[in-house]
Amino acid sequence: MKLKDEYTTFSNSKSGGFRPDGKPPSIERTKGSEILFGIAPCSLALSQYRRDLFRLFLKQSSGSRLVMSELVLQATARGVPVHHVNRRELDALCRGQVHQGVCLEATPLRFKSLEEAEKPDVGHEERPSRQLVWLALEQIQDPMNLGALLRSAYFLGVDRVVTSQRNSCPLTPTVSKASSGAMEVFDVYSTDDLRSFLKAKTAEGWEVVGTVSNPEDAENIPVISCLEFRWNKPIIIVIGSEGDGLSLETQLLCHRMLAIPPGRALHPGIESLNVSVATGKTSSEHKGVIVQISVFKNQTNIHVHRMILLWFKVWYLFISFCLPTGILLHSICSQKLRHGD
Repeated sequence: MKLKDEYTTFSNSKSGGFRPDGKPPSIERTKGSEILFGIAPCSLALSQYRRDLFRLFLKQSSGSRLVMSELVLQATARGVPVHHVNRRELDALCRGQVHQGVCLEATPLRFKSLEEAEKPDVGHEERPSRQLVWLALEQIQDPMNLGALLRSAYFLGVDRVVTSQRNSCPLTPTVSKASSGAMEVFDVYSTDDLRSFLKAKTAEGWEVVGTVSNPEDAENIPVISCLEFRWNKPIIIVIGSEGDGLSLETQLLCHRMLAIPPGRALHPGIESLNVSVATGKTSSEHKGVIVQISVFKNQTNIHVHRMILLWFKVWYLFISFCLPTGILLHSICSQKLRHGD
């Protein structure tokens, strides 16, 4: 199937939009664009003016008529063409990701420069004692983990997120989906020299706090339980990579290290919570996970298996990485809220 122009209709009444070999037609993308997928990322991208938007693709005969109608209204208001396509075409657009019947062609989001983060927000000059919480990420490589961290940071009130450029995940559509669209409204900054950044903030009076799963891993740095941690100055929470945690060089720049105490004596061989779980605890004192796997009769076995594997992957990433980070963030940010900030 050959496209006549950039905004043609991508369906065919006789063939159902498929080529003779049974494969969905290839939809040519605008040069320099990427495909966002999922209701929340696409809706939030349409509501913001941070990307150039080209086309909105919606699944034909979708059950969520109210949601789809709202997306159409958003797209129309932005002057974005809307195309109704079949599921296989949407699958091809986002390479088999869970799209919820929605894809959006747009320009990529980029990290903001750290110099922009250094500019004070309007009104902050009058509040020098304001408790600021920044999150620094060292070499987070998995897009699902990065998205989960951004979602936790945004929800729990972290003021800035700064990531190292080297060996770190870019801001991809998968990150946006994993963040439930938080990436579309939350600025993310990057630096090519994380250690120099931490040294500079220390000189400005900030406290740099690292995270460690095993207190014995800390190199001559005080380790404190996140439940006992108190702070009265701007802080930067530094989270290390999924596999290795914080590098030794970065650890040595931290004033203190935070750990999540277990609720019981752990049996040998049972490890502590991983980094994303730890980040969540720092930000939240609540925990709870609901995993739902819906299998519909009209889905193929392959599609069902893919959905189940994806949910198990999400569950594993949440338990092993995101939940600990959220725990840590909530523990710290809750103090910020109690101070009326």
